[in-house]
Amino acid sequence: MKIVKEQVLMDYLLQNYNRTKAKNLLKYKEVQVNGKIITQYDYALKIGDHITISKSVPSSLPFDIIYEDHECIVINKPSGLLSERTAKESKRTAYMMVKNYVNKKHEQLYLVHRLDQDTSGVLMFVKDKKLYEYLTHHWNACVTTRSYYAVVEGKMNGSGTIDNYLAESRGQEVYITKKGGQRAITHYQTIVSSQQCSLVHVLLDTGRKNQIRVHMASLHHPIMGDKKYGARSNALKRLALHADTFSFIHPFTHKEMTFTTDIPESFEKVVKKH
Repeated sequence: MKIVKEQVLMDYLLQNYNRTKAKNLLKYKEVQVNGKIITQYDYALKIGDHITISKSVPSSLPFDIIYEDHECIVINKPSGLLSERTAKESKRTAYMMVKNYVNKKHEQLYLVHRLDQDTSGVLMFVKDKKLYEYLTHHWNACVTTRSYYAVVEGKMNGSGTIDNYLAESRGQEVYITKKGGQRAITHYQTIVSSQQCSLVHVLLDTGRKNQIRVHMASLHHPIMGDKKYGARSNALKRLALHADTFSFIHPFTHKEMTFTTDIPESFEKVVKKH
């Protein structure tokens, strides 16, 4: 629904629901404004804002749907699930699971970005071919935010920026190089730390393959569970990397759409334990 006059969110909801239902919609994070979940009853709506009331998560999918409309669908991908098919696996992927779901509604599905198999979090697919083609050719111009939480080994403090070039070996290992490669920029902020590990929030300016994993390892703080890039511990039995926020400017509506997921509870718990 498109907002035609300025008002607070609760007033808008009360035009369509009773007070108990309106409160529950906010409480259970079922209200989205321009693609972002809003829980504040006094959130100020502006003319042109788009309101979406989310549906129940379909039982046919083994993960949460964060957002869905006629153009895109955003999921909270679990760790261990491939984003797309590989030479060894074509069926058990996030793409095929979501594709089977939307096909039942006679909709198409296109993959516009990916997460590593062992990275969890926000993953967006597109249903509209025109939007897919535009994003494919203008990805960097449209994407505004890509942020992650990571648990890294060792005690980290403060914040910083890593700016260098990455290349990939024949063995598919990404490494920092001074010659050739692609520029990669990562900003990081330490949230909390102990002697053995630290919780870090990471913001990307670029989205290179294994970028966060290589950059954290370059600081001598590899991501927990990332044996490929030097981690020695695996207390969570998974790669401790989670995509918490993804935002882009919709090229046709010109609205910024933001999708978020909560940090896994296990990330915070493991830091407190160590």
